Amino acid sequence: MPNVNYVILLLEMARALDRELARGISKYARFQSRTRWAFYSEPDIQRRLKIIPKLKDWKANGIIAHNPTPKNKQLIMKLGIPVITRGIKIAGYPHISSDLEKISQMAANHLLERGYKNFAYCGFDSAEWSVMRGEYFAKMIKKASANITIYSQPKRGSWLSWEKEQPIMAEWLESLPKPIAVLACNDDRARQVIEAGKFADIHVPEEVAVLGIDNDEHVCELSDPPLSSIALNSERAGFEAAKLLDKMMVDKTECEDEIIVKPTHIVTRQSTNILAIEDSEVASAINYIRNNSRKLIQVDDVAEATSISRRVLENRFRKILNRSILEEINLTHINQILQMLLETNFSISEISEVMGYSSDKHIARSFRKHMGMSPLAYRKKFGSR
Repeated sequence: MPNVNYVILLLEMARALDRELARGISKYARFQSRTRWAFYSEPDIQRRLKIIPKLKDWKANGIIAHNPTPKNKQLIMKLGIPVITRGIKIAGYPHISSDLEKISQMAANHLLERGYKNFAYCGFDSAEWSVMRGEYFAKMIKKASANITIYSQPKRGSWLSWEKEQPIMAEWLESLPKPIAVLACNDDRARQVIEAGKFADIHVPEEVAVLGIDNDEHVCELSDPPLSSIALNSERAGFEAAKLLDKMMVDKTECEDEIIVKPTHIVTRQSTNILAIEDSEVASAINYIRNNSRKLIQVDDVAEATSISRRVLENRFRKILNRSILEEINLTHINQILQMLLETNFSISEISEVMGYSSDKHIARSFRKHMGMSPLAYRKKFGSR
């Protein structure tokens, strides 16, 4: 008999997070050489409920499951084989979860940096993770002394179709002060916000900026305008989940480890590519900084791109954005480096050259100063395996 581990993946492959988890799991399976892994994947929710009781008869060695219902939870607990869950946490089992606080913090920072004073959150009231994302986001926004409104879904006895909810969401968007920035609980919900805006003749991003979570490229590019979104290190989490499952299958042990999916960076597309800043000189300065994000520009260069003095511009920056011109330059520059570290295969030397540094040592010193680690360490920690 060949030495094979039969691993069942009960994940929602229509979701970017689960697809990236599966990619990381398969990479681990190829990486380890002790045994071969054979996968069975069932993305359909209804079929999952039917097959879970049969998994033990199939001689399954381990399961990684997205278990969205209490019924699934009870079925999984009866199997008596190593299981890692995503969704409802089961006491005594390892669990894959998102760092909700850091995701919300990244979202708040991104939108606050664009000068917004009014914010909103749109999620799913019946999903605990969505509600918690909204609570964390509201906390961050209130900490910045800004205003926030939370969308409340219509209370109905049965499931509400998008056809019926769309005009309700459109009316909610109409009622919000403009300009406003909206964070949605995920990319699918963000695209619905954009579509509801069209229903109400609201322009994105001119009146309403919209930010999603997961960076599902299919959803983001299908949106009109294309959707900005927070990218997560889901593939790496999948690799770590498979590594843990492998240990559980070999050692026949139980644990309650938490595998955390963390945000890595924001992929900015048209839905948030705007500044909600009334001061035209500050807006011009920020546009200059972003248009020259791959150059080592100085504060004097920025001031010269406006019609006011450096001192006046510096005072306006601090008053409107609560940061200096130099801090804005550094923030924009580091974000460019982050994007290349995580979205390209460029070596550190190639990134250094593109960003205008004279050597690898200079980019490493600058990056470490702002991020607390070297570019290579950051790529290893947050990039794909």
